[in-house]
Amino acid sequence: MQIIRLNEVDSTQSYLKNYILENGFKNPLCIVTDFQTLGVGSRGNSWSGKKGNLFFSFVLEKNSLPRDLPHQSASIYFTFILKLVLEKFGSKVWIKWPNDFYIENSKLGGAITSLTKDFIYCGIGINMLETSLEYGFLDIKIDQDLLLKNYFEELEKAISWKQIFSLFMIEFQKSKRFKTTINDKKTSLKNAVLNDDGSIEIEGIKVFSLR
Repeated sequence: MQIIRLNEVDSTQSYLKNYILENGFKNPLCIVTDFQTLGVGSRGNSWSGKKGNLFFSFVLEKNSLPRDLPHQSASIYFTFILKLVLEKFGSKVWIKWPNDFYIENSKLGGAITSLTKDFIYCGIGINMLETSLEYGFLDIKIDQDLLLKNYFEELEKAISWKQIFSLFMIEFQKSKRFKTTINDKKTSLKNAVLNDDGSIEIEGIKVFSLR
């Protein structure tokens, strides 16, 4: 994974897509910064933040992903692997369906994933520092470059979706205490049923990752 670090950028996701558009895809690439001004969060909301937090976006070829990974649930796959890496360093972070990072009851980050014919783009933002009372922040101190190194080494292993999902399925029970937004409506996850492809059945509707 080639990594380009920027001091500041409007959005790592936008920068990455424009970079690939102008230069083409030569190898997996990550754009990382500790300060972005126009980051994109869930449902088009902004996710910018305080300098010192972690924002990165990366692009992979679809054919480099595990064969059993449903592309609609790639955000679950990407966030859960990062969660496992953080866990190795002592964090108690967990993933709320489908791809939000939580410490106890506080959200501290999330992911947004998009697809093209040949590529998959993923952008991740995590509060490593306290930003506001509304959001949480990471419960460990870790060097960003060390974290990214370990994360991309895990991604390169192409761990099967089946293996990751079996772990996520257990953790999904925590999500049932929360609500999520479906069709612009806050909906409780209490009675949601998690499917093998990462989608949920809720109120008679099948919903994939909302990001």
